[in-house]
Amino acid sequence: MRVFTDDTGTQRSEPMTDETGNPVYNPEAEAARALMIEHLCALPPIMSALDGILEHFGHDRVAEVTGRTKRLISTGDGRQKLETRSTRTSQAEAAAFMQGLKRVLIFSDAGGTGRSYHASMDVPNQEQRVHLLLEPGWRADRAIQGLGRTHRTHQASTPLFRPVTTDCKGELRFTSTIARRLDSLGALTRGQRQTGGQNLFDPADNLESEYACAALVTWFHLLVDGKLKSISHSEFEDRTGLELCDKDGVLKEELPPIQRWLNRILALPIGLQNSIFDEFLSLVETRVSAAREAGRLDVGVETILVDSATLIDDTLLRTDPVSGATSHLLTIEIARRRTPVTLERVLRIADSDSTAVFLLNAKSGMVALQTRARALMEEKDGTPIPRFELTRPTRREYIREHELFESAWKIVDRDAFCAKWQAEADEAANKVDTETIRLATGLLLPIWSALPSDHLVVNRIADKAGNSWLGRLVFDEHVVQLFTKLGIDRAENLPPSDIIKSAHSGRSVDVARPFPMTIRRAMVNRNHRIEIVGAPSDQLAWLKSLGCFTEIIQYRTRVFLPVSIAADILGRILADPG
Repeated sequence: MRVFTDDTGTQRSEPMTDETGNPVYNPEAEAARALMIEHLCALPPIMSALDGILEHFGHDRVAEVTGRTKRLISTGDGRQKLETRSTRTSQAEAAAFMQGLKRVLIFSDAGGTGRSYHASMDVPNQEQRVHLLLEPGWRADRAIQGLGRTHRTHQASTPLFRPVTTDCKGELRFTSTIARRLDSLGALTRGQRQTGGQNLFDPADNLESEYACAALVTWFHLLVDGKLKSISHSEFEDRTGLELCDKDGVLKEELPPIQRWLNRILALPIGLQNSIFDEFLSLVETRVSAAREAGRLDVGVETILVDSATLIDDTLLRTDPVSGATSHLLTIEIARRRTPVTLERVLRIADSDSTAVFLLNAKSGMVALQTRARALMEEKDGTPIPRFELTRPTRREYIREHELFESAWKIVDRDAFCAKWQAEADEAANKVDTETIRLATGLLLPIWSALPSDHLVVNRIADKAGNSWLGRLVFDEHVVQLFTKLGIDRAENLPPSDIIKSAHSGRSVDVARPFPMTIRRAMVNRNHRIEIVGAPSDQLAWLKSLGCFTEIIQYRTRVFLPVSIAADILGRILADPG
């Protein structure tokens, strides 16, 4: 390049030419290019996934059902020979897999039509299928059709689906489409999203959901305000061709849809793709986490698998006057045995993750494996919120970085961690958790508004005996409110502890005996109390004898229950026949 000065005095550069107008090339750049080409040509060829699996396991162990008519196979003496294949060859390969003669099966779009590879009860090979999804491509319907080859009726076991991706974040575009199509498939076939998705994907994996669309709008605002580190506003518009602002520099009302944004991102360099997706997925995860914590995350039907379930009580909530369909509140006692994470598995996670740290809680003596989780992001200024994932023997949880530093978690050596983990896992494996839950079931649409609005998840309770119940969970603090909205006079028959829980949660409870009164939460001197509203003046002495106390506030006598023993005192009050 030749450097020159223009009319304004600014130095610029242009391609250099000789006297005859021919371009002048940099000999150092030419030498570097030749050296790079020589190095690339000396590298071994990159093997495809299909040939790599055949090379690793051997063609005598792998059944290949694809559309190619010829392939190179390795012989016992190290040579390679060309093998010709036909339609009959693919049929024989599929039969060998179903008979159990070959343990691995590879099939493509050409081999995934009109065939069944599930663990059928009619074939010798009834082992669970572990279905690895490679290169799903643009056609989500074909990927879903391929997944259906190993998941069919009359099977000994359901398959385990494993989507495989690289660290190129652009591949999330394909898995996101499959997640959305699986959700739609379940909603259309059986009226529940889990039917299609089988909990294969997290809600944050669907990049076309309402959470992702809202996160993209926030991402556009942060980009225009210059608060993102991955790319600038001008560079983004130059590289993608997407205009975000009008002539006045104001963000447009009609922004590019998320499908177009995802497609344009795929054209960017991989490093830039990953940076943009990290920021975008942080915004998505922030919204999904907030919805999950608030109980508003719509994930379809969640199945709760238990060892045993016993129906204790069945309360009729409503009978439809036209169809006669009924709505019920079931009280079910469930018992489930914990399945702790083995020490071998957690050590494999620790060895494969460079951010893994062994932790010990100084207060409880419990251990956890700390790994770096995807950061959240402040939607106002784009500030990242670092957080960690704590893997424990029976659960996992997320904790923000500043909360971790203020907690009792301390770093511990590997040997002490292993000993503590094994002890916790052994103790959890021999423990059975028993709890009582309430499930609103039956015709729920007419009573949907009476059910708690802060927990919208639909659950299926299924035990090992084959019993199952489908409905919405109703927690103790919501029961009284549910009965009140439906006009069911059963508050006096509820356990006093449920009434107190309802009052603590801010939901007042009306009780008819021994006199009409309301149990509610009250704020006095910045402290929460449980108050009895409507107590007659001639009953004050009797209430105080049972443990209540009074206080004159603004020239009015008010009756309160001691918070620590409120349930016991309320039980004695309700036990009086009046």
